[in-house]
Amino acid sequence: MNTQNAPISLGTERVSILLRQYAIPAIIAQTATSLYNMIDSIFIGHGVGPLALSGLAVTFPLMNLSTAFGTLVGVGSATMISMRLGQKDYNNAQNILGNAVILNIIISILFAAISFIFLDPILYFFGASEDTLPYARDYMGVLLLGNVITHLYFGLNNILRASGHPKKAMGATIMTVVINTILDPIFIFWFGWGIKGAAIATVLGQLLALLWQFGFFSNKNNLLHFKKGIFKLKREIIAPALLIGVSPFLMNVASSLIVILINQALGRHGGDLAIGAFGIINRIEYLFIMIVLGFNQGMQPIAGYNYGAKQYERVTEVLKLTIRWATLVTSIGFIIGMVFPDLAVSLFTLDTDLKGISVVGLRITIAMFPIIGFQMVTSNFFQSIGMVKKSIFLSLTRQVLFLIPAILICAYYWGVIGVWISIPISDFLASITSGIMLWRQFNFFKKQSLGPIK
Repeated sequence: MNTQNAPISLGTERVSILLRQYAIPAIIAQTATSLYNMIDSIFIGHGVGPLALSGLAVTFPLMNLSTAFGTLVGVGSATMISMRLGQKDYNNAQNILGNAVILNIIISILFAAISFIFLDPILYFFGASEDTLPYARDYMGVLLLGNVITHLYFGLNNILRASGHPKKAMGATIMTVVINTILDPIFIFWFGWGIKGAAIATVLGQLLALLWQFGFFSNKNNLLHFKKGIFKLKREIIAPALLIGVSPFLMNVASSLIVILINQALGRHGGDLAIGAFGIINRIEYLFIMIVLGFNQGMQPIAGYNYGAKQYERVTEVLKLTIRWATLVTSIGFIIGMVFPDLAVSLFTLDTDLKGISVVGLRITIAMFPIIGFQMVTSNFFQSIGMVKKSIFLSLTRQVLFLIPAILICAYYWGVIGVWISIPISDFLASITSGIMLWRQFNFFKKQSLGPIK
């Protein structure tokens, strides 16, 4: 195998330069992904109507569950690949690639089949009403048909980034956004396919990007490439990959559970429009969250490689830089949400009632946004260096340990406003917990002479 292209610069180049090199493409890709989701919502809101937006919001938990199973394989495999490259174990890195492809195919088919069988009951449970069910069913039905495409596309993009090709991963994501942006108005307005047209545009964009990814990994000149023998599932690869992927998996499952609870509470106290408002708020906040995820993805191969190479001072340095940038991003999101909520909401709808609910909800839910970037980076950091239990715990504190009780209590006493209030409460408590765990971890590192944060 040709190892000349191995990403050895991860262990030698200045950390600040590496973070820029890896994070900027990831941020562009994640921002593009967020815009990609926003574009669907914008065209659906203006082209189909407010009830269609509510129907779209009902599908979020099921999409999150699908993402959860994708990240179970994709994130775990990518983390293992970056660590094996740091250890210069190229044969194992190659086998991880093949196993990731097969696992994604198996899991995505099973998920789509089960979801199709029970689609209507699932959507009702997620908050659909008789008015919004047809929209949710049309949109989700198309996405489930393309579930294999979606899982493989996101999984291979994670591996591209982890193996030293962040710009190519960015390019694949931008490709899907451009295609979706072009096809959305054609399918929704010109062909008159409504919300189903938006879903078809999404799947087609991912399909074309996936074909490009297949072309890249079929090139034998690349360090990681498809070849005979790597597609046989191996327990020694599957088990640790799934174990590492458990943290983001549980985070997405928890996110689905939270959205279900929120949708149900909003449906009881505010009806379909309140659910639609939450969908709009989600899209706006998600833009900034995805930028932080871009920094996390930029940090992951640097932290993983250097942790595998036992260069611990570089691991702590990249963590510090990532926290600073993430905090800046979420602080900007906080300012925009507080100062310009009407402008942000108007991108999605001009319906007066829906706008009013959305503006109030946005201002409340974003109250603790400046500190949530720190919490996200800390959780991802433990995952990046293989400390799975800590990552899982931090992933679940915000969305399960704190947010579920807050939703149940606050919604009972204050209705829709109580649902909004529960979100910043959990953000604050989860960030405090993350700070305590990170402080303890680096005290331990200091005792082991592994380079504490200064």
